[in-house]
Amino acid sequence: MDFNLDETQQELKKLAAEVLSRDGGEDGLWQAGLMSVCASEEAGGAGLGPVEMAVVLRETGARAAPVAALPTLVSTLALARYGTPDQQRRISRGTLALREPGRALADPPLTAAREEGGGWALTGRKVSVPYPEDAVLVTAAEGLFLVHSPRTAAEYTATGEPAVTVVLDGTPAERVAGPEAVAGARRLFTAAVAAQASGVLAGALELTTSYIKTRRQFGRALAEFQAVTMQIADVYIAGRALDVALWSAVWRLGEGLPAEDDLALAAYHVSEAVKALYTCQHLHGGLGLDVTYPLHRYFAQAKHLSHLLGGADAQLDVIGALL
Repeated sequence: MDFNLDETQQELKKLAAEVLSRDGGEDGLWQAGLMSVCASEEAGGAGLGPVEMAVVLRETGARAAPVAALPTLVSTLALARYGTPDQQRRISRGTLALREPGRALADPPLTAAREEGGGWALTGRKVSVPYPEDAVLVTAAEGLFLVHSPRTAAEYTATGEPAVTVVLDGTPAERVAGPEAVAGARRLFTAAVAAQASGVLAGALELTTSYIKTRRQFGRALAEFQAVTMQIADVYIAGRALDVALWSAVWRLGEGLPAEDDLALAAYHVSEAVKALYTCQHLHGGLGLDVTYPLHRYFAQAKHLSHLLGGADAQLDVIGALL
């Protein structure tokens, strides 16, 4: 297993970093073709896979950029893997509806599909659906479905980014694939959240390291105090633990190998990243609480991403079940 990025992945990483540093917005990502890297070539994309998705999302997280890269990349990759050529061509941007009220992401969906009038109809409710679009990939007990312009209710997020609850009440739907695609979509979503969280933690670590090197107290830089160096080392270790699980998971997903164990560990370390962000905030002192200072965006994104996966306790339950 080689976690070094190949030439294509390195170029993708460089391009994403340049676009996000220069533009910082979603339009720049679309213009550079970064939002379509996981769409199939038949649909006008680059036809790339989970590792390349992770490369782009890690750069997005490293700048805490409030863009729809995560749902767009996951939905197009899921369609490339499970959808028909016609569905892939028609849907260039979309989002995913996976989570249900009071249930862990790993739980089988309660949302139900029934055949009706030569098509399908869905009944259920999905929460924490990020960046709503006209096209929504929905998981149900009977498989993966495509819903157009469903009824929604706005939700509030830690980052202020848009999210909705999707209400399905006999809503017309288009079947994408069977139950096997439900687990596949969940795996891709978990990997994507972990990748963005990895970038968030890396960006916060860089910001905090720079701060403690220049901030002086009692005539010395904060970085010269042993207690401070131990705390920033803990943040570094948290980042490395997340990275190891993440890259192993996306490599296995790309190779078509079982990845549940690695994904469960990565998802758990996403929640641990929130604790590391508390340390970064503490090391900044009062500045860490200033909403106009960049650390605030990293902290909010870390909390939001952990929420999308259900938190640490949910992931420990998953790990326990796997063991």
